[in-house]
Amino acid sequence: MKLVALASALALAACGSSGSGGGTAPPTAPAGSIAAVPPPAGQDWTQTVSRTAEGFVMGNPQAPIKLVEYGSRLCPTCGALARDGYQPLTDRYVKTGKVSFEFREFLVHGAVDVPPALIGTCVGPEPFFALLEQMFANQESFEDALQKAPPATQQRIDAAPVATRFKLMGDAMGLTAFVQARGVPAATAAACLTDTKRIDALTKQTQDKGPGGDGTVSGTPTLLLNGRVADGVITWPALDAALKRAGA
Repeated sequence: MKLVALASALALAACGSSGSGGGTAPPTAPAGSIAAVPPPAGQDWTQTVSRTAEGFVMGNPQAPIKLVEYGSRLCPTCGALARDGYQPLTDRYVKTGKVSFEFREFLVHGAVDVPPALIGTCVGPEPFFALLEQMFANQESFEDALQKAPPATQQRIDAAPVATRFKLMGDAMGLTAFVQARGVPAATAAACLTDTKRIDALTKQTQDKGPGGDGTVSGTPTLLLNGRVADGVITWPALDAALKRAGA
């Protein structure tokens, strides 16, 4: 299991901060200079979702502006960005075909980020973004439930092997009941939460992109526009302005 090495890899990363990550400022163009691209007949671009090597992407595959977010589902700053920005981002930019949006998991808090990331990346492309936004809308309840769990539950979690620890943690956080209410069977949630290959993949992605890796992500959310870190952009007004500067 790669999870044991994650704490040191995250020593310099934090929710709510976004440094340079070695990037440069995204290119600029007059606002609105990029033309809209019609979606396939009978659809809009938000219905075009696919899995990528690191996450899931929504929108026109050939969109001239490619927005990527490295985020944590329990990061309050990521949650605020989602609550303020998801609707205008999708309505004003993704639906026009000018911008695609990819979300990539980054376990900024370590082990506690693993259960929501496991379930969120396990459900597949179609429900991915809807579930992501619903998790952001309810993120406080997950942490609160875990903190209020009885000492005996915490002891079982701490003593459990990794293969079952995140199942116990997800149950204690209320995640299993949360996704069941949204059409994910309990058996599917259990399989997601015990998927050791996915645990290793998410951990490796965090290590590779964080301060102990290539340094792309120094905190969450980290936003990239066409592969370049948008320094200091962690709120919707700042992201909106950055997209306009890129020509959207």
